[in-house]
Amino acid sequence: MSLIHLEASRCVRSLSKESSCFSCAEVCPTHAIVIEAGRLPSINFSLCVGCGACHGICPSEALGLGDFNATDFFFDFMESGENLLSCRKNLPCIAALSVEHLIAIAVLKKELVLDVGYCGECEIASTCHKQIEKNYEEASYLLEAMENDAKIRLEHIGYVAEEKESTRRDFLRAINLKTVGRAKHDFEEEVQKATDELVAHTLQKTDIALLKQKRLPEKRKIFYTAIKRVQKPSVYYVVDANEVSFTSQKKMDESLCTACQMCYRVCPTGALSSDVKNSKIDFDPFMCIKCSLCHDVCVPHAITLSKGYSVKEFFEPTVQNLISFTVRRCNECNVIFSTNTNEKLCYRCKAEEEEARALWGITDDM
Repeated sequence: MSLIHLEASRCVRSLSKESSCFSCAEVCPTHAIVIEAGRLPSINFSLCVGCGACHGICPSEALGLGDFNATDFFFDFMESGENLLSCRKNLPCIAALSVEHLIAIAVLKKELVLDVGYCGECEIASTCHKQIEKNYEEASYLLEAMENDAKIRLEHIGYVAEEKESTRRDFLRAINLKTVGRAKHDFEEEVQKATDELVAHTLQKTDIALLKQKRLPEKRKIFYTAIKRVQKPSVYYVVDANEVSFTSQKKMDESLCTACQMCYRVCPTGALSSDVKNSKIDFDPFMCIKCSLCHDVCVPHAITLSKGYSVKEFFEPTVQNLISFTVRRCNECNVIFSTNTNEKLCYRCKAEEEEARALWGITDDM
């Protein structure tokens, strides 16, 4: 069993203490992950069972397992002639794969079987089996909306691996520098497992330098690479946005937006962006991972989710302009700033003026 690890710079909670993302803690079947408001996840390694469900559900792929990588698994699985996913054959748990992985595998394999034969007796089924079913239903729903004939099936197979007799030659072949290094790594993990306490994660200097980088998760790249290889549907249907967990379409209320620019500054992938003059906000559904950060930091709630999602964005993603701003010079300090109103002062000068008026005891009524 492999231990979970967190790459703090990739966690969306690193970008804002206002983040509402608790997905990893909610899906963890043993409560090994705990999230306090305004903080990064804390992990009790002694409780972790290495199921990988947190890895599958994390929108930014901040969480992973030491001996399982979904990207490596995807390419290995595609090279094989297999179409069966099972916790007793090739995965720590089927919940370790995201909806994007399931769709990508299905459209390329044409048929995918999820073996849930052991879920009934599994101690972690309380959350993991529910997540598997949820991912299966979403993936099947979107495949149908895409008019794709690929099929995903849930079956109670209960796969049993064939036992192989080991020989002395196999034993000697296994003794090499790689296995010695692996043994050292396993020993260090066992020491971690023995610590029955929450280990808090904080941002280090190296993490802070990475926060400004806009990074697209590997599962999104895999998803769109697979989609490009399939035939486009005859009709681009609009599906219920609530049924799509990994991307979104957005709207902007111009009457509420204050041009504070926080939404696209905290966006971890660059789905929200502007130009060098900060004269607009554009949105690219291709890049959106539906982490909700932009909504969490928008104080006036100007940015909202669309109720529908067009399947066209899977095949012909387009950058949409959500709002455009007026760019002018501040009457006080001559600095260029963006605004959605007739304001003549930049934000800093406006704040200073309001503070001065408060100190002088001047009110708007005077």
